[in-house]
Amino acid sequence: MKVPFLDLRAARAELGGELNDAVNRVLDSGWYLLGPETEAFESEFAAYCGAAHCVTVGSGGAALELALRAMEVGPGDEVIVPSHTFIASWLAVTATGARVVPVEPEPRTLTLNPERVQDAITPRTKVIMPVHLYGQPADLDAIDEIAAAHGLRVLQDAAQAHGAGLRGRRVGSTGTAAFSFYPGKNLGALGDGGAVVTADPDLAERVRLLRSYGSRVKYRHEIKGENARLDEIQAAVLRVKLTRLEEWNARRRATAERYLAELAGLDGLTLPTPAPWSTHVWHLFVVRCAKRDRVQARLGELGIGTLIHYPVAAHRSPCYADLGLGPGSLPAAERLAEQVLSLPMGPHVTAAQAAAVVAAVRAAVPGR
Repeated sequence: MKVPFLDLRAARAELGGELNDAVNRVLDSGWYLLGPETEAFESEFAAYCGAAHCVTVGSGGAALELALRAMEVGPGDEVIVPSHTFIASWLAVTATGARVVPVEPEPRTLTLNPERVQDAITPRTKVIMPVHLYGQPADLDAIDEIAAAHGLRVLQDAAQAHGAGLRGRRVGSTGTAAFSFYPGKNLGALGDGGAVVTADPDLAERVRLLRSYGSRVKYRHEIKGENARLDEIQAAVLRVKLTRLEEWNARRRATAERYLAELAGLDGLTLPTPAPWSTHVWHLFVVRCAKRDRVQARLGELGIGTLIHYPVAAHRSPCYADLGLGPGSLPAAERLAEQVLSLPMGPHVTAAQAAAVVAAVRAAVPGR
C-alpha cells in the first residue's frame, strides 16, 4: 500500500459542499478583504483559543513578525529562540533588525528548554519565543515565570499547535501567540494565512494597524505598516475547517497512539515523548533514527511518504553565517537535523494506512 505523507485532497472530499458554499458566499458578496468573513473568523478563533483578541494576517511568518514589531522589538534587541525549529521563527526576529539568541531544546519534548533560557538572558533581551513544536506545547508556565522575573515579553510560536493545551488550558488562551494557517497545518487554509491571538488589547490594535499599511482610515497612515491581510475567501474556508478541528485533532491523536504502541521497543528508533501535562495535537509525528537517511530511503521503496522537519539546523543555514555559529556550536540541534524523520500524519490517515506505516517502519529500521 502506498501511503502519502499528507493528503490534502481528502479534506476537500470530506468538506466539499461546505467549502464550495463558503467560497461562493464570498464571491457573491463582492467583498474580498477585511470584510464580514474575516471579522467572524477572528471572533470564532479567539473564542476557540480562549483569547480576548484575534487579528488575522497574511501568513504565519507575518504573524510572528508583526507581533514582534507590536512589542517594539527592533535593532539592538535580542530575542531568545529555540535552536531546533523551522527557520521562520528566526527570520521573523531578524526581519525586525533584532538578533536571535538560540537555546538548545529540552531532550524529551524537543521544545525550548527553560533551564537554558535563564543563562541566555542579557541586558539586551526583550522577548522569549518558545515554539510549540510538532503539536507539543513548550513548558510555557516555566518560561512565563522566567520572563516575569526579568521583565520580558513572551511570544509563542504556535504555528503547529492549533488546539494544543497545557495544564488544562489551550495554547493561545494566555499571553500572545502567533498561528499559521498554511494548508498543511491542523487548521489550514487554501493558501497562506496567519493570526495573532492575545490578551493585550493595545498589542492587538497595533497588529491591526501594521497589517494594513499602518492605517485605520484609508490613506491616513499612523505608523509604518505593511500589506499583510488575510483575504475573505481564506477566512471563510477557515471558518468551515474550525468546526472540524477538534474532531480532526482526535483522529490525529488516534493515529499517533497506534504508532506509539506498535512501534515501541524498536532498536535504533526513538519515539516522541509527550509531556504528561500537555495535550499534544500531533501536527507531525517525528521519530529519531541513528541511520535516518537509510530508513527514509527504505520507507520510500515500501511506498511510505516521509519528510524531514528539519534537515538543516537554522544556525547552519547560509543566511545565518553572520552569527559565526560553526559546526558543533549547537550540538543538539545539529544532531536532530541528522536524525529526525516525520511519518505520515493527518486527520485522514486510515487504519489500513497506519498499519502499512507500522509494518514498513518495522521492516526498515536497522536490526529488524
